[in-house]
Amino acid sequence: MNKPLRRIAIFCGILVLALLVRENWLGYVKADDLNTNAFNKRPAIERYSHPPGNIVVDGKPITGAVKTDSPYYKYKQTWKNGAMWAPVTGYGSQVYGSTQLENIDDGILSGTDPRLFFDHTVSMFTGKQQKGGDVVTTLNADAQKAAYDGLKGKKGAAVAIDPSTGKILAMASTPSYDPSTFAAGSTSDEKAWKSLHGDKDEPMLNRALRQTYPPGSTFKLVTSAAALETGKVSDIDAKTDSPLPYIMPGTTRPLKNEGNLPCKDATLRLALTVSCNSVFGHLGVQIGDDAMVKEAKKFGFNAEQFVPVRSAASEFPTNINKSQVALSSIGQFDTRATPLQMAMVASAIANDGKLMKPYMVDELRSPGLDVIDKTQPKQMSQPLTPENAQKLQSMMESVVNDPQGTGHNAKIGGATVGGKTGTAQHGENNSGLPYAWFVSYAKVHNSSPVAVAVVVEDGNANRDDISGGGLAAPIAKDVMKAVINSEK
Repeated sequence: MNKPLRRIAIFCGILVLALLVRENWLGYVKADDLNTNAFNKRPAIERYSHPPGNIVVDGKPITGAVKTDSPYYKYKQTWKNGAMWAPVTGYGSQVYGSTQLENIDDGILSGTDPRLFFDHTVSMFTGKQQKGGDVVTTLNADAQKAAYDGLKGKKGAAVAIDPSTGKILAMASTPSYDPSTFAAGSTSDEKAWKSLHGDKDEPMLNRALRQTYPPGSTFKLVTSAAALETGKVSDIDAKTDSPLPYIMPGTTRPLKNEGNLPCKDATLRLALTVSCNSVFGHLGVQIGDDAMVKEAKKFGFNAEQFVPVRSAASEFPTNINKSQVALSSIGQFDTRATPLQMAMVASAIANDGKLMKPYMVDELRSPGLDVIDKTQPKQMSQPLTPENAQKLQSMMESVVNDPQGTGHNAKIGGATVGGKTGTAQHGENNSGLPYAWFVSYAKVHNSSPVAVAVVVEDGNANRDDISGGGLAAPIAKDVMKAVINSEK
């Protein structure tokens, strides 16, 4: 080969090598960055070139898809009762991306998950259109409807859990939104998206998972558990050493009770039944911050939860002085909780002290309905011994059944119901309207119990009319009844 030809051959070889290096660099090293680049529309075009799979509740799809006139996106997603289910599904949009289950399980729903390789191969040989798989949830449609209907017209959230497994049966948040209104890229979709993001009531905020509230007196369940587990109280019907008024350590300030309650030296049962701040504040100080933090952590506080959607961490403060421990032990000061967290507290108590990890995806299925992944119930912790859990159950049942109790509105005929009300202060110097809480469980013979937490932020109510027993307990009752009736 003469010299000029050799030079041309070497130059061509270098060009081929450069192309190979460039191709591998783009195809492997930069693939993830390119796929997620906002200017790269190809993944979205591919995603919506065929019908997605469905999110399923009680054996029926709550999502779907319809054909579009777009030359790029052949399908767009739809939701049945979108506002009711949005806190569970999240949204999936051609333009604005996806959240929650729509995002976490997008590989299954879109059909791009490697576990669906066999289905893809079969589709290639049969010529059938590619489809996505299904996400089968643990949700109970009747319980979800009861929660959503009860919260309509209010700000708030509700979560229901099967204590024996950790399955989430309901997860409602209001106000809500319909993901169908911005699933595509039209002018009306853009208008709906901007309107939702400009709404001061934050309808796209999942209050069940992402909003933490002061839990108020519902946190007295955790303080009761700590008192029993540390041995500060062993007999729930024996008098405690509880002064009245109770002056918080290091202050001249008494920890006040709501009304003229029989709280001096009250038994633990009576203190929970009528909700004595003084008794539980004093108990919290006796137990101490370290032991209170330890018990709160066993219930799930001070850590994010994944169900599989991420839930914000509920908080019990650490390294605080004794008066702050007193306030924290009645669910005030810097104590914060999500509705999911308080449902977990009720769940552990109802399950004889065993806390199961909460989850809301039962199984993932291929387009051919083969199960490719199934969630197995898993114990998360043991906040209480069975004996102490049963004592606390008895106390919660007194809250509902005792004439002095604050939870009468949660009674269900033919069922054993335990509960705890809470009316949590918020705002500087308690300037804001309080939050109404109810945390409860219900069980019937030969059936798994159901645990429920409800919080209501009702800005339209008169301040004196806001109470956990008045606003939140009826909603919790309807959710529990829906679960019980669906199991008959």
